[in-house]
Amino acid sequence: MKSSVITFPGSNCDRDIDVALKKFGFKNRMVWHADVELPKSDLVVLPGGFSYGDYLRCGSMAAKTKIMQSVINFAKGGGLVLGICNGFQILVETGLVPGVLLRNKYLEFICKNVFVKINNKHNIFFKSLEKDILEFHIAHNEGNYFCSKDQLKEIEDNDQVALYYCNQNGDTEEQYNPNGSIKNIAGIFNKEKNIFGLMPHPERMIDKSLSGEDGSLFFKNLINNLK
Repeated sequence: MKSSVITFPGSNCDRDIDVALKKFGFKNRMVWHADVELPKSDLVVLPGGFSYGDYLRCGSMAAKTKIMQSVINFAKGGGLVLGICNGFQILVETGLVPGVLLRNKYLEFICKNVFVKINNKHNIFFKSLEKDILEFHIAHNEGNYFCSKDQLKEIEDNDQVALYYCNQNGDTEEQYNPNGSIKNIAGIFNKEKNIFGLMPHPERMIDKSLSGEDGSLFFKNLINNLK
């Protein structure tokens, strides 16, 4: 399986996701934001970081780069796209997934492990994954997912909520919401479920001796679903 990771000025998790993808069997290529064409890919990843220093709005400048038109065309053609943290912010800025990402509720940068509950396994990202609750890492200042009431109804009606913030038992009460995201939403799909944006970092949880291994489960399952 072939993957491509897009690198923008200010990306700082592009190497992390490169390591994760290669560890679980992807043949990965790093693609610079000023390139025009995507390599042949089964998966395109928009990584975490602070593209363009988060000026204007997080992800807004990255969304206008040359390579993003190819990413948009790839996604609209059914290609698999994963946006993590800043990558999620870029996805909402391009309109590939609905909603916006606002400043965290308490206006503080958050860096810690969190639990997330998988809401929808009828997609290539989570199909066949046995666990329902995963431990990932978050590190963001603008991870507060928000959308209008009409958008929320449409998202829920189309089963586009991918992940909810929760505790280790899967409870999704407000107290387990780290950033104020509406309905504890941690990640969403587009309607077709080939585009997935999430704030938590699965690539930071791929080694038991360093952090945890729930990210390993995610990537192993993903590549197996693609084969």
